[in-house]
Amino acid sequence: MSFIKDPSAAASGLRKIDWVKSNMPILRSLETEFLKTKPFSGLKMTVSVHLEAKTAYLVTVLASGGAQVFATGSNPLSTQDDVAAGLATYQNVEVFGFHGASASEYESHIEAALLSCPDIIIDDGGDLISLLHTKRRDLMKNVRGGCEETTTGILRLQAMEKEGALSFPMIAVNNAMCKYLFDNRYGTGQSVWDGINRTTNLIVAGKTVVVAGYGWCGKGVAMRGKGFGAKVVITEIDPVKALEAYMDGFTVMPMSEAAKIGDFFITVTGCRDVITKEHFPLMKDGAILCNAGHFDVEVSRSDLEDICVSKRERRNNIIGYTLKDGNTLNLIGEGRLVNLAAGDGHPAEIMDMSFALQALSAKYLAEHSNTLKNKVLDVPEEIDRFVANAKLKSLSVAFDSLTEVQMKYLDSWGQ
Repeated sequence: MSFIKDPSAAASGLRKIDWVKSNMPILRSLETEFLKTKPFSGLKMTVSVHLEAKTAYLVTVLASGGAQVFATGSNPLSTQDDVAAGLATYQNVEVFGFHGASASEYESHIEAALLSCPDIIIDDGGDLISLLHTKRRDLMKNVRGGCEETTTGILRLQAMEKEGALSFPMIAVNNAMCKYLFDNRYGTGQSVWDGINRTTNLIVAGKTVVVAGYGWCGKGVAMRGKGFGAKVVITEIDPVKALEAYMDGFTVMPMSEAAKIGDFFITVTGCRDVITKEHFPLMKDGAILCNAGHFDVEVSRSDLEDICVSKRERRNNIIGYTLKDGNTLNLIGEGRLVNLAAGDGHPAEIMDMSFALQALSAKYLAEHSNTLKNKVLDVPEEIDRFVANAKLKSLSVAFDSLTEVQMKYLDSWGQ
């Protein structure tokens, strides 16, 4: 039985799901196919992804393929209660989660979604995997494999694989080209600024934006910041990425220097303690702090709590921390994912590709799990290509193909 906050909000959630469905043509085509072929017939699936409308539609598509789906959130502040209520009305779907859950409640929701002993899991950040491999190993007895959505989650999986701790195959959906080139760059770039702008209602043009991390997500955030007219500073620990940021026209410096000049600070690293008590006293009065990495450990909220003399809610989703010198630093969304804690996440058209990859990777696991090793695996190239072709078709974009002569030329070593 579903565990949600407000069943009466279902109508609002269903409207949101219907809206994203109308803007996700690849998933719609998969839904049509799955209704006919039932690739998940008889299987149980647990999905832990941000509980909002696009995720909800993915869950319904999996259910259309014959799966019994148990859905929960992957972040306490990203769950939208009306969407959870709407999703819970679908046949063969159970939902566990509500907005603002405490740490213990959040874990209990994940555990509840796993009690069915699923055959396939879809994870976002690694919390499902972690619980299965620690406190509830008894619930993994049927797991054939799973998919992971994020850079952070894949780092955790790779560490588990290295230690020989990974108990079933996991497909690294985040590493597919149709995921990181579009979701991470364009999706994150747009949705992070959407969350910041709707929450702060402040001008970006002319200000200094500090982006910590220049991976694909950081590139998207920096690009959009530049488009808003900001002066963009990049902080990095990787010399190649730092050089790339410099060549892309951005200023590169350590956080200890960037802290003195930034107006907006956005962490996108997947690591912890990126902005700490070393940096906070250096910042301007009124600086905006936020995080776009999966966990709320990049901007150290505990350090802010330790060094502040007072704190207060300044706007919805913004807490102001006043330091000894009188300067106030403003943290958005408790340092959780700003694009979901303070926004609606990535655009539907972007998540159409990412969730098509998830659905097709889950189908691949259902068909091939008995031949796969307990490793972190790439999305099969044919799935990546299928999604790219489907997206182009939905956009009515045509492109060239090789002739037989060209293919022969490329396969030869002569001229």
